[in-house]
Amino acid sequence: MKKINLLNLVVVIVGAAIIFLGLNIGLGGIKTLGWQTTRDFISITDAATFHVQDSHIRFIGGIWFGVGATFVIGGFAMRTFRPTLIILSAMIAIAGLFRLSGLDSGVIFSAAIAPSLMLELFGFPLLAWRLVVSKNRETKADG
Repeated sequence: MKKINLLNLVVVIVGAAIIFLGLNIGLGGIKTLGWQTTRDFISITDAATFHVQDSHIRFIGGIWFGVGATFVIGGFAMRTFRPTLIILSAMIAIAGLFRLSGLDSGVIFSAAIAPSLMLELFGFPLLAWRLVVSKNRETKADG
């Protein structure tokens, strides 16, 4: 029986959390399904434009769901998915930097955003580094 180590478990949990977020946005659009906040935080003034942007957001939610599914699968097939997980972790860290383009430090460093930002800028690079280190240990153990 294959031993599941802590890194595999963390990768699966990260994937499950990303899937949750992807479903919330992918199926709920801009208004979301309300799993993280109430659905009435937005009022629509231009229905046609809203529906176009809502479609784009649903697409991005679907991509996020796929990223989460890749992490979950990678937790069970680490040898095969390790390079992909490292790349996805780097992409998430880079995407976290894009939050800074909002230029509203009151929002960026608020309790609503700061935990996500910290995970993106520090947690995912740490996960990528840990994945690289685990590959090096695996290679030494095999050799």
